[in-house]
Amino acid sequence: MSRTIESPATGSTPATRPRSSVLLVIFLSLGGLSFAVLQSLVAPALTTIGKDLDATTSDVSWILTAYLLSASVLTPILGRLGDMVGKRRMLIIVLAILFAGTLLAALAPNLGVLIVARALQGAAGAVFPLSIGIVRDELPRERVGVVIGLLSAIFGVGAGVGIVAAGPIVQHLSWHWLFWFPLILVGVALLGVIFGMRESPVRTPGRLDVVGAIVLSASLVAILLAISKGEEWGWGDGRTIGLLIGGAVALLAFVLIELRMKEPLIDVRQFAVRGVWTANLLALAFGFAMFGTFVLVPTLLQLPSVLGYGFGKTVTEAGLYLLPTVIAMVVFGPLAGFLVRRVGPKPPMLLGAILVTAAFVLPAIAHGELWQIVVSGILTGAGIGLALASMSNAIIESVPAAHTSEAISVNAILRTIGGAVGTAVIAAVISSQSTPQGLPEDGAFTTGFWISAAVGVVAIIAGVAAPSLRRIRERAAAAGIEDVPGENAS
Repeated sequence: MSRTIESPATGSTPATRPRSSVLLVIFLSLGGLSFAVLQSLVAPALTTIGKDLDATTSDVSWILTAYLLSASVLTPILGRLGDMVGKRRMLIIVLAILFAGTLLAALAPNLGVLIVARALQGAAGAVFPLSIGIVRDELPRERVGVVIGLLSAIFGVGAGVGIVAAGPIVQHLSWHWLFWFPLILVGVALLGVIFGMRESPVRTPGRLDVVGAIVLSASLVAILLAISKGEEWGWGDGRTIGLLIGGAVALLAFVLIELRMKEPLIDVRQFAVRGVWTANLLALAFGFAMFGTFVLVPTLLQLPSVLGYGFGKTVTEAGLYLLPTVIAMVVFGPLAGFLVRRVGPKPPMLLGAILVTAAFVLPAIAHGELWQIVVSGILTGAGIGLALASMSNAIIESVPAAHTSEAISVNAILRTIGGAVGTAVIAAVISSQSTPQGLPEDGAFTTGFWISAAVGVVAIIAGVAAPSLRRIRERAAAAGIEDVPGENAS
């Protein structure tokens, strides 16, 4: 397939660099943080929102489902458009949509308006791939790995912050403030990108693959709708099974269509690259692990202590116990970037997978003491921080600059799907092992932690299969990919 690049992909020239690389990182971080916070912020408040809007549990679940579907469908499309028309230009559009959706959510008078607002917010899923593409295009190669590590950590941190902050905000203010606070971050990020950033020089001129976009959208909607509603409808229900089968067929059709396209939406041939498919498998596993944690730990902490296995914490207190996880992500995300420069992405990816697996094995064996929950959280945060940053670096080292946004978009989608699967599976385990009063049994948490540990083992296998720095350099040289972090490290 022929691609045209307007400028070299190996860093930026003085004429095209942003006015301040520090400000560039700040603005991109704020945009990513606001999107990630909004992804998880409403989850702990769904019951409160449902009561306030007089909505059923089934109806209010669309607040999450609309966001999930929108993010999954639009991320690859907007990421591809960013490669075509300019990443900064598309980032401005995406942040403007996020601002509008967040403002609408803050003012929403009813559930219908709120669901529309959440769909608009989900469209901002392209913030991450666009940001990674801008960093690769604009910053000196020796800084790329560290900055990508920081941005990757922020996306994980944002999800954790959302869970932590939701309780106090709803308890002391109202659910509308779940959107007013992120709106400030989005506004600052949008103004910063408009006035403090110049357009990236790397483009891939062409036409949008409309057919591929429609087929991929249909596939993702079917699969994610089945996963999101499977617990409610029943996993053996005809609607659930039909959507899963239809989604799988549409996904196969998408692959066949893209292989024939001269300008595909996603170059599926890249999936055969070892550095890409291993990173994508890790994305699935870590999406599962991250959101599995956000379901298991707060639920366990909030159960009454009289049961013998709960801790009787309030929503606010339970959220605070996730702070060690968030702090570990902040520390280990940039650290992964430094490690990538020295030894390549494989060692930190593998270490991250091992730490996350250990984080679930510990509470699977014993979770009766608070220190076990805290240690598990620290290991989870460290592992996710290392892995998310390393995955992104592995992908940008394995694909040409012109493919960066589309490749990172796919990785982001798989992480989203992993999160949806993790949430659905853990919720199903908890609901299937409940007391007559409807409270989860102790065995439900043991099962949930072991399932998450098993997914961690899959991540370890993917980490072992990932290519070494030497192989990455050899393939990069053969493919003409020059900007491989770690080349100049001695």
